[in-house]
Formats: sequence, C-alpha cells, structure tokens
Amino acid sequence: MARTTTATLSSPYCIFRRSSFLSKPSILPMRILPKTPSRPTFPRIYALTSNDIKVGINLEVDGAPWRILEFLHVKPGKGAAFVRTKMRNYITGNTVEKTFRAGSTIAEADVFKETKQFTYKDGAQFVFMDLSTFEEYRLSEADVGNKTKWLKEGMDCTLLFWNGKVIDFELPTTVQLTVVDVDPGLKGDTAQGGTKPATLDTGAVVNVPLFVNIGEEILVDTRNGQYISRA
Repeated sequence: MARTTTATLSSPYCIFRRSSFLSKPSILPMRILPKTPSRPTFPRIYALTSNDIKVGINLEVDGAPWRILEFLHVKPGKGAAFVRTKMRNYITGNTVEKTFRAGSTIAEADVFKETKQFTYKDGAQFVFMDLSTFEEYRLSEADVGNKTKWLKEGMDCTLLFWNGKVIDFELPTTVQLTVVDVDPGLKGDTAQGGTKPATLDTGAVVNVPLFVNIGEEILVDTRNGQYISRA
C-alpha cells in the first residue's frame, strides 16, 4: 500500500504562514509634490555683457524692456571700445540710440511669446483669446497701431509678455485677405505686368496685378504690405 506523506506548517516544503493571509497589506501615504507653474510669476533677469548684444535681443534698461534694432561694435584708436545701438521701447514705442561700454554688464528682459487668437473688437479695444483657457487679453488702438489694417477676426497672433503684462504683438508674416474694391481686370492683363490699387476687407490698400478682381482671395506680406499671390 502506498505511503502518504502530509506536510505540516513546520515542514520545509511549506514556508508560508497563516498570518500572511490574514494581515492587511501595508499602504504608504503618497507624497504630494507642489505644482510647478509653467512660468514664474515674477520677471526673470539674466546678466549679459555688451558682447552679447545682437539684433532682436531684449534688454531691460531703466526698468523698461527694450528691443535691439541695430548695433555696431566700435574700437576707436584712442579710448575704450563700446557698442553703439538703436533700440525701441516696448512700452512707449520710442526709438533711441544708446551706447554701452565694452564688457559692461546688461540685464536681459524676460520677454516671452504666446499664441493668441484675435476674436473681436470691443469699441476701441482689440480682444485676443487663449483658446485653451479662454482668458482674454485686450489691446488699445494705440497698442495695435497700423497693424490693424492686417488684423482679421479668427487670426492667430503672437502676444509678447513682460512682467505679467502684454507689451506688444506680432502678426503672421503672411495673411489671406479678400479684395472688396478694385478696378475690373481686362483680357490680357496677365502679360502686361502692371499693378493697380485694391481695397481689402480689413481696409488696407495694396497694389495688385491687373488681373485681380473683386471677391478674390490674395496673400499679403504684413512686413512690407506687398501682394504675394492669389490664395
């Protein structure tokens, strides 16, 4: 007759204990880390030297943000070298010339850009919206200036922020607009190469080829206001 072997709790083949089935698993409390904001709520200022100056860089001078438009490194025969610049104040729009001593320390302004959509005009204010948060940003007619002639509802623009405020905005390089008034084109105008003034749906007037007619969509370069092509 076959011999039957029974394992007990003390047997080497049965190493578990009954208490392991009855005890509750240990649960460690989760550590909740503080949420890090996407951008700081205060302006960050970085130290530069005059050697870092180049076109397009943003500097903080006398507590205001400036954009470098032109620069020239000058090494006179006598005296210390310096950098001559032309820069524009983001807040006032004023353009001035300023020189910086070679090697001098300059503060870089923390100007950053975000894409917002121009949604509508409310009286004398132009309303831009963040399509993710639906937060609105308003610019006055003085802020927009002559850029209004290229601005159309639903257009994505780039807003510039400094110290928590909108200080400027940039249009797309190319915009698509509709011709609402222009002299009618004539047969054979394509080969003649002439131009004629056309009024667009934003009120802007641009020179277009003779073959362009009312109702057509055209592409315009916002940097120089020149016709590019039919859309």
